[in-house]
Amino acid sequence: MVGFLREPDGQRVGGVNGRIVSRRALMRGAAAAGLALPFGLGGMGDGVDGDWLAGDICSSAVAAEPVVTGALKPIKLGWFPNATCLAPVAAAQKLGFFAKHGLDVELINFAGTTDQLLEALSTGKADASVGMALRWLKPLEQGFDVKLTAGTHGGCLRLLVSKASGITTLDGLRGQTIAATPGGSPGKNFFSVLLARRGFDLAKDVTFREYPGDLLAAAVDKGEAVAIAHQDPDTFRFLKTGNFVELATNLSGEYANRVCCLIGVRGSLIREDRATAKALTLALLEAQDLTHHHPEQTADAYAPFVTNASRDDIIAILKSHTHGAHPTGGEFKRQLGLYVEELKSINVIKASTDPVRFVDKIVDDVLA
Repeated sequence: MVGFLREPDGQRVGGVNGRIVSRRALMRGAAAAGLALPFGLGGMGDGVDGDWLAGDICSSAVAAEPVVTGALKPIKLGWFPNATCLAPVAAAQKLGFFAKHGLDVELINFAGTTDQLLEALSTGKADASVGMALRWLKPLEQGFDVKLTAGTHGGCLRLLVSKASGITTLDGLRGQTIAATPGGSPGKNFFSVLLARRGFDLAKDVTFREYPGDLLAAAVDKGEAVAIAHQDPDTFRFLKTGNFVELATNLSGEYANRVCCLIGVRGSLIREDRATAKALTLALLEAQDLTHHHPEQTADAYAPFVTNASRDDIIAILKSHTHGAHPTGGEFKRQLGLYVEELKSINVIKASTDPVRFVDKIVDDVLA
């Protein structure tokens, strides 16, 4: 069994061990960028609770004085609006986080592959995007001119098993077929790692079969698979039918404090206009904190972008994620390094790739 780097014991989501972003860290980053934080974020301690819960952050954020006067900087931000975990992007747009930092952000709905997205960033067709670490790391091996600036949250991947199967533990999946989406599926990658860490021989003990996301539940209904490895909102919706049981998520056990999604910025933007890259990163992280404390406001901002999830569902999904924990700098690199080591163990990342050197190459701590 391949050895793995380990998460430190006792680290709390939203805490300040390592470098989980807190108000003070955001204030330092804002000062370095020549920016200011929204009213309600300044003057606090390092915890993520406290006075955020007092008052209306929505009205506070919108009413805050802009930190940049004059024309706003045009930015094209690619995103996948059907991914509920990216709802804070909509909140940053609607509630004025981008504009407050001097940014005029155009949201570009992207439906292509991750390789196509990273190519768009590398060539300047888009300036930044948000996405899943387990979908981005393999393509980034190809050398795209894209830098990762921060993690945004943990959660959003679920492993579901048919309730009718009677399976209640991971070990019950031995000899079974798991349905997953094609194209470097984060669900397949993550749960392959999780099962390997539980002693599964991935070549013999379990089979992953690929289906489009909207056909995953149908594959189980037809008896072609017994379980689903996928992401919200689809897995949340499948779970609500009562036909499935949740065996694990990407916050299970030792992964409770691990980041899932991240911010990527085209390398040329960072080199030519670092202040804008900082401003964009800060705005997106502020929206994560808003989501952590007031998911209902993020749900209201995001609801117009989706048709297959109710407001209550969006709120429940966001509460199940860790939007209050978004690592940067050394802590972000450490967590990505863990993923690289794990993806090497299941032959997704090349065996010759050095995790530390690779992560150092693709991460730029614009808030430092």
